[in-house]
Amino acid sequence: RRFLTAAMLRYNGSSLLIDCGEGTQVAIKEKGLTFKPIDVICFTHYHGDHIGGLPGLLLTMGNADRTELTMIGPRGLERVVNALRVIAPELPFEIRFIEITEPEMRLELNGYCIHAFRVNHNVTCYGYSVEIKRAGKFDVERARAAAIPQKYWSRLQKGEILSGEDGTVYTPEMVLGPARRGIKMTYCTDTRPTESIVAAAEGSDLFICEGMYAEPEKLVKAKQYKHMTFYEAADMAKRAGVREMWLTHYSPSLVHAENYLPQVREIFPDAFLGKDGKNVELMFEDED
Repeated sequence: RRFLTAAMLRYNGSSLLIDCGEGTQVAIKEKGLTFKPIDVICFTHYHGDHIGGLPGLLLTMGNADRTELTMIGPRGLERVVNALRVIAPELPFEIRFIEITEPEMRLELNGYCIHAFRVNHNVTCYGYSVEIKRAGKFDVERARAAAIPQKYWSRLQKGEILSGEDGTVYTPEMVLGPARRGIKMTYCTDTRPTESIVAAAEGSDLFICEGMYAEPEKLVKAKQYKHMTFYEAADMAKRAGVREMWLTHYSPSLVHAENYLPQVREIFPDAFLGKDGKNVELMFEDED
């Protein structure tokens, strides 16, 4: 009775989707969201429960006016997607593929700073940290002291480097204070615990992490199938110093996940159970 894996991030008019399991279209519609703003789709790996919803989603997105869609994923991304597109052959937009071939990759798209990091599953698999960076505050007194024309202020505040009419070069550092804390979300699933996850998740506002098994006696099974338990996820959240953790990707055999949450919170108090449609608005620190 649960949808398969997908998470959507929304920022500044753009949506980023991580994984696209069967039922993702229905889940998006049930939340009252739309497909048109989806500009980026990141894939953790290519097991069916993480990518099976893609052909239908692409067909639906073909009915929205768009010219390009960016996909990010492990090596083989273009081959896998094109194989799935046998049942979604004609699309009125271009797909741009970015394949991850190293243990880590960083890139910026549509204001998202994306950090992909290798994890430990039985196929090649990556987790993702997504950050919204935040520049320092604009310092009016510094701008005036440097005799920077006011017409340049807003563009400098947005990070542009400008040349004045007399050839003087103005940079954002001349008018901005130190960078402020941004917003960070880390997502990982289908993996054993790894130090790469702890390092990538450090200081995250939200850590969405697989908890395949809640029963302590299933640790052996978790190790066998390269998954993890609630308690291993909580330990990583604690070591990474995240603000909040959501557990997700439960085994189909897990029917009363809430019964195990008290033990999880003994390790990491700010742990919560993920559920279909769960959402939160993450705010910049001084806007909380």
